[in-house]
Amino acid sequence: MKKLLLLSAIALVAIGVQAQGDKSQRPSPPAKVSETTSNGVTISIDYSQPSVKGRTIGTDIAPYGKVWRTGANEATVFEVNKDVKVEGKSLPAGKYGLYSIPGKEEWVIIFSKTWNTWGTNYKEADDALRVNVKPGKAPSATERMTFTVDKSGKVSLLWGNEEVDFKVQ
Repeated sequence: MKKLLLLSAIALVAIGVQAQGDKSQRPSPPAKVSETTSNGVTISIDYSQPSVKGRTIGTDIAPYGKVWRTGANEATVFEVNKDVKVEGKSLPAGKYGLYSIPGKEEWVIIFSKTWNTWGTNYKEADDALRVNVKPGKAPSATERMTFTVDKSGKVSLLWGNEEVDFKVQ
């Protein structure tokens, strides 16, 4: 009987470990977008998609005025294959953790030198670049946070009724 209980416990632990390893089974599943712009810059964003779930952005989730991991789970990874300008400011080629400070009138988009980490492990000292952008109203509500990148280099974060765009050239 003890052996049966022990084997059952081991099986349950193994199932739990396997479920944690399968990122598609998470409440905030992984997503990735990649686009090569008309000037040859490849922009990739690897992230997890939190859902609104009836919450209010700015108060219940992604609180205004506070650093947010701009996604869920591991840090959102923003990668460019060439040196670029983001909203007119220089950003060298490479991988970055993408964070933000949401606001009703303005969002701060933060590119951190630390990208291979859990999303909440943010240190301002690791900032490579910060840019300020104005949020807008999304064309339609988006339950799961989604990034899009177009050929012109416009990166859009769509979530709830929010649309936050920044330009990469």
